[in-house]
Amino acid sequence: MLDINVNLNGKAILVTGAAGFIGSNLCKNLLQSFSNINLVGIDSITDYYDVNIKFERLSQLETLAKGSKSKWTFVKMDVADIIAIEKLFSENHFAVVVNLAAQAGVRYSITNPDAYIQSNLIGFYNILEACRHNEVEHLVYASSSSVYGSNKKVPYSTDDKVDNPVSLYAATKKSNELMAHAYSKLYNIPSTGLRFFTVYGPAGRPDMAYFGFTNKLKAGKTIQIFNYGNCKRDFTFVDDIVEGVVRVMQRAPEKQNGEDGLPLPPYRVYNIGNNSPENLLDFVTILQEELVRANVLPADYDFDAHKELVPMQPGDVPVTYADTTALEQDMGFKPATPLREGLRKFAEWYGEYYKNV
Repeated sequence: MLDINVNLNGKAILVTGAAGFIGSNLCKNLLQSFSNINLVGIDSITDYYDVNIKFERLSQLETLAKGSKSKWTFVKMDVADIIAIEKLFSENHFAVVVNLAAQAGVRYSITNPDAYIQSNLIGFYNILEACRHNEVEHLVYASSSSVYGSNKKVPYSTDDKVDNPVSLYAATKKSNELMAHAYSKLYNIPSTGLRFFTVYGPAGRPDMAYFGFTNKLKAGKTIQIFNYGNCKRDFTFVDDIVEGVVRVMQRAPEKQNGEDGLPLPPYRVYNIGNNSPENLLDFVTILQEELVRANVLPADYDFDAHKELVPMQPGDVPVTYADTTALEQDMGFKPATPLREGLRKFAEWYGEYYKNV
């Protein structure tokens, strides 16, 4: 396992996308786990999905911060605003930057490509430029399992070629990795990319399948299960994702020179996934059982009458499956939350959050 070479205690840390699903959970963990940090979160609060969930996440962070010895500041800001980003960096002297801000979603990228260019490319470029001009100890950024495209080899390894994206979203995430590598090489910026695999959990993104399924089932509508239920996904519980991110934050790639005396790029990429793909039909069955248990659905709910098996959608892939060997070796960690346990926590949260709806 790699040694810790970035001490987060007492440091200034930036988390972009802080009102998002992963970002808000990461900020919670940092406030609870480290002392005297100056934690700054930014988010543009887009209406891609229900902004009330984003405000609820921020409210929980405000409450948590009041009992913390660390400082928490939220700024409504778009990473595509270079002037605002430059000002934020010059005022805070961040030691660690975690870039989670991005326009998410594969299908949305087919109909709304501009949002992905602005946030995922221009926004990430602005973060890279800010890290270049304000020396940071470590830049950690979100990539995605979508970069593997229609890769036939499983499990997916970070050593695999990923040159055939099947969506614009995937192309922007691969671009982020290439941009980060170039900046690491040119300006000696330690950077680590994280390919997340199908993240789920309480207060998640309503555009994700498990959340959308729940909404429709509760409303008595029919859910569509793509590829006739033959898709497999490496569902990863959000707490496992956050644990992986925090461990990575503290272990920056070492700066070193090559045989030519020039810097080798201090750059790494890891998969963070459960290393255990689940069939979509099995996933939906467990979700239904946990929704019944949490009293979101009635005990006699006729599930078969509310499901429809349909063909694959454009931009989708039949399987995602993470090889997490490098993460285990370097970080001493492997996601392991069982699917039922994670969906139970989601179902309980959903029942509580929407109890008066």
